[in-house]
Amino acid sequence: MAAVEERGAPDVVVPDPLPTELEITDEVEGSGDEVAAGAGVTVAYTGVSASTGDVFDSSWDRGQPVSFTLDQVIPGWGEGLVGMKIGGRRQLVIPPEQAYGDNPPSDDIAPGETLVFVVDLVGID
Repeated sequence: MAAVEERGAPDVVVPDPLPTELEITDEVEGSGDEVAAGAGVTVAYTGVSASTGDVFDSSWDRGQPVSFTLDQVIPGWGEGLVGMKIGGRRQLVIPPEQAYGDNPPSDDIAPGETLVFVVDLVGID
């Protein structure tokens, strides 16, 4: 977590134009083990709605990384984190079909929204 904490919370840049498929960009290449499909991970992240640029969720704001398995999250995360190395920082631009589609979990995300996440991989569980 030390390298991730030293970097601090990311700036999230919404690409223009928005991609129509999952877009994965490594901002910082990690080292060591890589995330496998279905793996358990611990991450720090910030999520932004592409249409507004507003942050709708951030583990950085809560001061705690989050742990889960890749089969517990939206498909864009499940696919987008595979191959990432510990200590890395990756931006995921996730189209609605691989995010929440027309059924977002809260009013902070509009139906049919493209989501942009910057994810720091703290560990592989």
